[in-house]
Amino acid sequence: MARAAKKKQSTKLIALSSTNKAYEFKKPLEKRIKYQGKEVDIKLHEDPKGFSYIVWKNKKYLLDVIEKKQNRYTIMVNGVWHSFTVETPVSLKRKRYLEQQVDASAAVSIEAPMPGKIVDILVEVGGEVKEGEPIIILEAMKMQNEITSHITGIVQSISVKKGESVMKDDVLIEIKKG
Repeated sequence: MARAAKKKQSTKLIALSSTNKAYEFKKPLEKRIKYQGKEVDIKLHEDPKGFSYIVWKNKKYLLDVIEKKQNRYTIMVNGVWHSFTVETPVSLKRKRYLEQQVDASAAVSIEAPMPGKIVDILVEVGGEVKEGEPIIILEAMKMQNEITSHITGIVQSISVKKGESVMKDDVLIEIKKG
């Protein structure tokens, strides 16, 4: 009886962007979420034709889940691609701990988040990059997407050329932590 009387508990989750910004939310998704330190009203809808969209500040934004692989998602909102992972508080602590244990001199590969064409390369071998800094412009589905560095460091190698087509997960650039 006690088990049946329990209310459905919400689960705290964290959406972790490719630049390691964390956005907390609860499952099931509530109407209010924290965005840039403020609580905002946001609604998720799916129409009868199967289209999903977000309503925020009385405006509709088309939402398309491009890929879902384990806890890693790539979505497109109004034509802009976003990649992120969904973590529990425990998995986020474990992830951050493991990142700290990685040798500081290790090189990190920046991979293509989707298939597309390299429009521009914004860095050079030997150049310094900061975490979150744009390094490559990748065109996919007639949209130009900035690929940013996940870490601060020195560009060790560039594996692509301007105008070249790439597949998802192809290595674009290697950066040595620094």
